[in-house]
Amino acid sequence: MTVKIYGFTPAVCPQRVMLCLIEKGIAFEIIPVDLQKLEQKQPNYLSKQPFGQVPYVVDGDFELYESRAIVRYYAAKYADKGPDLFGRTLEEKALVDQWLDIEAINFNPLVFSIVFNLHVLPQSGATGNAAEVEAAVEKLGAVLDIYDRQLSKTKYLAGDRFTLADLTHIPATMYVVGKCGLSQLIDDREHVEAWWKDITNRPAVKRVISMVDSNALSFSP
Repeated sequence: MTVKIYGFTPAVCPQRVMLCLIEKGIAFEIIPVDLQKLEQKQPNYLSKQPFGQVPYVVDGDFELYESRAIVRYYAAKYADKGPDLFGRTLEEKALVDQWLDIEAINFNPLVFSIVFNLHVLPQSGATGNAAEVEAAVEKLGAVLDIYDRQLSKTKYLAGDRFTLADLTHIPATMYVVGKCGLSQLIDDREHVEAWWKDITNRPAVKRVISMVDSNALSFSP
C-alpha cells in the first residue's frame, strides 16, 4: 500500500519522512500542501493536523503526524526491510531515541532560527534578525562540539551504524550548509565533517534532493 504524505517537499519535516521511507523502500505519494497559501492553516487540514504543520501521513486506515513520530513508526513497522534504522536491542533503541531527542531539543531550535532568518524571511522580502542569527550560530557551534566528541568515538551518533539518529539531522542541516552558507559549522569539526560527508552521500538523500528539484510527487522502489 502506498503511503500518502500530506506536505510540502522543500520543507524540512516532510523530507525527514521521505528519507525514512526511501531508506526502507516504501512507496509513497506526496499530497501537496501549499505553505505559502497557508493551506496548512485551513479547517480541512487542521482536522487532520490540529497544529497546522506539515506533514501528516495516511497509511491505510492509520493517520499520524509529527515527523519524528512518523519515522519511528516506519522504522519499527518495517524493521526487517532495508537498513535497521532503530536498533536491534533495547539499549540500541535507547541510544537512537537519545539522539532523536537531542536533535529535537538542542539542535533543531537553533537551526530553525538560522534558517528562518537567513532563508525564509528573505524569500518573503523581509529582513532577518542578524543578532538572533549570531547568537544561534554561536550556540550551535557549542552543540556541534559535543557532536564532534561523540563522533570521535563512534562512526555515527548512536553507534557504528546509520540510524534515525543521523537521518533526522539531514534535511535542516542541508539548509544551514547550502541555503544559509554556513558550511564552516561542519567543516571546522573533523569528525562532524566526516560524518556529514558520509550520511549525505547515501542514495536516499540524493533521491530526496532530486525529487525536490524536479517537483516529483511520488516514489516507487
